[in-house]
Amino acid sequence: MTHTTPLIQLKDISKRYPLAEGQFYQALSGVSLTVHEGEFVAIMGPSGSGKSTTMHIVGALDTPTTGVYLLKGKDISAYTSNQLAELRNKEIGFIFQSFNLLPRTTVLKNVERPMIYAGVSQSERTRRAMEALKLVGIEDKANNVSNHISGGQIQRVAIARALVMDPAIILADEPTGNLDTKTSDEIMNFFTQLNKEGRTIVVITHEPDVAAYAQRVIKIVDGKIVSDSEK
Repeated sequence: MTHTTPLIQLKDISKRYPLAEGQFYQALSGVSLTVHEGEFVAIMGPSGSGKSTTMHIVGALDTPTTGVYLLKGKDISAYTSNQLAELRNKEIGFIFQSFNLLPRTTVLKNVERPMIYAGVSQSERTRRAMEALKLVGIEDKANNVSNHISGGQIQRVAIARALVMDPAIILADEPTGNLDTKTSDEIMNFFTQLNKEGRTIVVITHEPDVAAYAQRVIKIVDGKIVSDSEK
């Protein structure tokens, strides 16, 4: 695969969290990686390896203690929390294991949420939300309340919500963790299809079966990258 545009560049990233009395926990130590536009990458590691911290930094949910993060060539390492919030809404589509949907709200309203923060008009929100729901195959559930549909359908709603702002990156954290094997395969096959259509996808997982769908697997142990292999 030939790559041109570096979308994500982490350069010598370290992250430490303060503990009591001047002590600290070193979550990441000198992590450097590049993800190009159109890649499908899995970041793997056991619990406590630093993969979630890596996801938080890549997703602009947290900032590094040292090192540089370039997103689309821009250094966002020292962005303010407001700048990061705006960046997340525009450039990064999040899909979490816990889904993070509003339970007593319709599927349609859940998918519209990122666009409300971006000031998109009501008619345009509805149009784009329905388009995204059609893409994930559940437009017929638009008016259902989110806690009255199946786990696989809920995850599809979360994917639709991640797509509505047309983000540069789809970032999925343990996206099949709450799903049975058959539904997990359906969701991962859907990610594969999105990637074939040109979406850049980064999946955080501890499951080899999930990582196997990616074209490239980065393994993190004890806060350091120990391997980075492409298929």
